[in-house]
Amino acid sequence: MTQTAKDDLLEMSWDPITRIVGSLGMYTKIDWSAKRVVEAYSTSSIFRGYSIFMKGKDPRDAHFITSRICGICGDNHATCSVYNQNMAYGVRPPHLGEWIINLGEAAEYMFDHNIFQENLVGVDYCEKMVRETNPGVLELAERTEAPHAGDHGYRTIADIMRSLNPLEGEFYREALQVSRLTREMFCLMEGRHVHPSTLYPGGVGTVATVQLFTDYLTRLMRYVEFMKRCVPMHDDLFDFFYEALPGYEEVGRRRVMLGCWGSLNNPEFCDFRYENMSDWGRKMFVTPGIVIDGDLVTNDLVDINLGIRILLGSSYYEDWEDREMFVDRDPLGNPVDRRHPWNQHTIPKPQKRDFDEKYSWVMSPRWFNGSEHLALDTGGGPIARLWSTALAGLVDIGGYVRSTGSSVVINLPKSATKPETTFEWKIPKWSNAIERNRARTYFQAYCAAAALHFVDKALAEVRAGRSKTWEPFEVPADGVGCGFTEAVRGVLSHHMVIRDGKIANYHPYPPTPWNASVRDSFGTPGPYEDAVQNTPIFEENSPENFKGIDIMRTVRSFDPCLPCGVHMYLGNGHVLEKLHTPHAFDGSV
Repeated sequence: MTQTAKDDLLEMSWDPITRIVGSLGMYTKIDWSAKRVVEAYSTSSIFRGYSIFMKGKDPRDAHFITSRICGICGDNHATCSVYNQNMAYGVRPPHLGEWIINLGEAAEYMFDHNIFQENLVGVDYCEKMVRETNPGVLELAERTEAPHAGDHGYRTIADIMRSLNPLEGEFYREALQVSRLTREMFCLMEGRHVHPSTLYPGGVGTVATVQLFTDYLTRLMRYVEFMKRCVPMHDDLFDFFYEALPGYEEVGRRRVMLGCWGSLNNPEFCDFRYENMSDWGRKMFVTPGIVIDGDLVTNDLVDINLGIRILLGSSYYEDWEDREMFVDRDPLGNPVDRRHPWNQHTIPKPQKRDFDEKYSWVMSPRWFNGSEHLALDTGGGPIARLWSTALAGLVDIGGYVRSTGSSVVINLPKSATKPETTFEWKIPKWSNAIERNRARTYFQAYCAAAALHFVDKALAEVRAGRSKTWEPFEVPADGVGCGFTEAVRGVLSHHMVIRDGKIANYHPYPPTPWNASVRDSFGTPGPYEDAVQNTPIFEENSPENFKGIDIMRTVRSFDPCLPCGVHMYLGNGHVLEKLHTPHAFDGSV
């Protein structure tokens, strides 16, 4: 962290921000007298360029290559790429293959959200951190009884905070053990974490047996047991912060502009045809949708697709206005914009950082509603998923999960030591740091409940003798495809154009470019920037000892992951070659 005083404002920067992957920086100006952030800039200083080197590749390699975009959510990229390819090739996998993919993705959500919530973002609320930044709050926490102590076992809020202390806290260590279970669950379905080895267009190579799903289920039930403690514990902790610090709902708060692309396809309806995408998209087990100011604007994946715009704004790229249009009409005949991913050209232009001009390698994805380019955020993924699913009221997952129009009801069956338990995530008053984190806990329970249904369906297929998991296909000479799903952190799309049997254009858009985007061509700040700007400062430290905990809680509530935001650039460098003279071990040349 660095800080300088200028024009009665305190300039402070955190670069890189810790406990996340990638070189994310946050540059702020703070009005210390008002204890409020007045300006914020989100930066990233690395570039990798998958959209450039995907050109000319065999389309069948797309999921193996794009999986390597990230070492955290690589399977989400592989899955989305496979969906993309299924559409381009016109192939529909067997039901069992899709249930297996759903089980793998559910395990990934459980794994990643668990380890981030308890072992990374949880540290922001642990006893050691609160002692350093808000000792008055810790004193109150010591005196405050936890309302759900009987469910999670911690008598006071301070006891919960101590359990989250890194490396030594009881719940911190328990979460690490649970993360191992969920990683094993993933590997049972997709072979390897985090880059799947059994995932292909047309289905999966996993050998489906009763034993396979039983092994998954035994681990899943241990996770179900864990969630029955986890949800009430986090409710107690997050509710306490609202009570202890009146006005804390303003930390990380921004206008409700949430995007969810939907996830966990229903194989009974999903045929991957673009012409039917509106219908099978609404049958997803997590409902796609765009929520603006609390209203569900659309849950139609065709509308969502056509509204995507990639603006350059304050990023280090040249415009592509004069470059080739790859797709002018979608398969339904709708016009496709030049700034849509199907038509994007990535033309890097490295330069010195200038907050008045260009200052990051992250572009500015926006969603165009016909009049405005909206800076949607994912809220770290779960809050957008739950909000969209709740409003749509379309989900009923085998009695395990049900959306009501204003909430999501999650039923977890009896487990080893705990009875059947029902949780209800209700649409909150705000999209802020606390509610993003709370939603992450509830969505873990959502995935556990959904996975129980997926196991039931997969076992029914095997017992009925329908053990086929893959459908053959042919790669067309020319075609287009798009895949939509949710990476752990939110919206994920892959768009591909095939010409002469090779990839002519390919653009993956994960959640990080949406959340970490910079000021766009209209001067609109990106979600990180917008959420940090105007955030009040509740930290009790003086400027000399300032930790910036309220700012860090805001940024980390989005679950940042910068590898998905930016990629490698070689520029005009030189290739160095070193020639080695072969020699034998006896010393002769």
